[in-house]
Amino acid sequence: MFLSAAASGFLTVLFGAFGAHALKNSLTPADLSIWQTAVHYQMFHTSALLVLGLMPATQQARTLRLAGWCLGTGIVLFSGSLYLLALTGRTWLGAITPLGGLLFLVGWGALACHAVRCWREARP
Repeated sequence: MFLSAAASGFLTVLFGAFGAHALKNSLTPADLSIWQTAVHYQMFHTSALLVLGLMPATQQARTLRLAGWCLGTGIVLFSGSLYLLALTGRTWLGAITPLGGLLFLVGWGALACHAVRCWREARP
């Protein structure tokens, strides 16, 4: 997970800079807004992947692996579809975006389940 987070973080900075500089004059303001939404969501969820990747191996429960998988795949589907939508204008790509959003929700839910389980186990 740590390697995935590092790669995604690298790409987020690259895509953010690309959007701010190279695409600034070639995309419409609406498409630039879509691009920036993709960058923001990618960075938020990359940060969560980074935290998951830094957790000790002893704490890598199935729910954490599920959370990581959902967040990582959610980044590809959500942000990836928005990047392509902004670049190509193909509106059918917008139908993929909610699937990525759903995976984000499942990933955060799995993380919450793990937190509740840890909290219950830590109580005296």
